[in-house]
Amino acid sequence: MNLFAPVAIWGFWILLAAGWAAGELQLKGSAVFLLLWLAALSDPASCFPGALFMPYVAVLDIALVFTIFKGDITLH
Repeated sequence: MNLFAPVAIWGFWILLAAGWAAGELQLKGSAVFLLLWLAALSDPASCFPGALFMPYVAVLDIALVFTIFKGDITLH
């Protein structure tokens, strides 16, 4: 496992909770992200070979950021 893998995993759970708390994610949206995460975790050999699980979670993190912030992310 890579050094930054925990960042992707913790980021996923923090973003999921933040989206729920901010009201940007409803039950259906949260369930979709959770099922996508569980699908990759449950059978990584067939869906995603071991080394691809963390990049997959990072992509889910990016999708959560765009969902929560509606794609309007300003950098200062």
